[in-house]
Amino acid sequence: MFQFEIGVTGLSGVDGIGGMTSLVRPDPSLASAWAAMMADFGGWAEAHGSGYWAFDTPPPIGEGDCAAFVDGILAAEGAGAARVPNSHYWIAEGDELVGYLHVRHELNDWLLEHGGHIGYSVRPSRRRQGHATRALALGVRRARELGIERVLVTCDDDNAGSRATIERCGGVLEDVRGDKRRYWITTS
Repeated sequence: MFQFEIGVTGLSGVDGIGGMTSLVRPDPSLASAWAAMMADFGGWAEAHGSGYWAFDTPPPIGEGDCAAFVDGILAAEGAGAARVPNSHYWIAEGDELVGYLHVRHELNDWLLEHGGHIGYSVRPSRRRQGHATRALALGVRRARELGIERVLVTCDDDNAGSRATIERCGGVLEDVRGDKRRYWITTS
């Protein structure tokens, strides 16, 4: 289903149908692409996996704000706002940023119930193009490289798109707790 390779900028995946989705590390040199992505999101509300919670208040989203945002989320990777070691990625297709993906290297009690190992989002104009599925598959691969044998991925119970993405990536539903569906994906 997926072929994977390590690229110069990070992990990348090819789905055989067309479309290249890659995970790149946040970088201030991508400020223009980041600001365009954030304008498409319309703010932080749907930017899951972005890391904006590492800030006391949601940061500004203009092109000139990118460097401070990148500095803040990378500084939080040790254990920052997620309170566990974690890694942030931007989902890219070529030179365009299409979303966010966040890998938590371990789970605390809150993440076990609500957040899981991987959070992701794709900007509204680029949804339904396979980016979320390819990015989640790459995130699962990154978790395997970190030595995680099974990852927990959650989504809102009413989010049919995310539910389908997780299931396409091998997610097996464990249960629904409140409004969260909880899936486990084996990384091997």
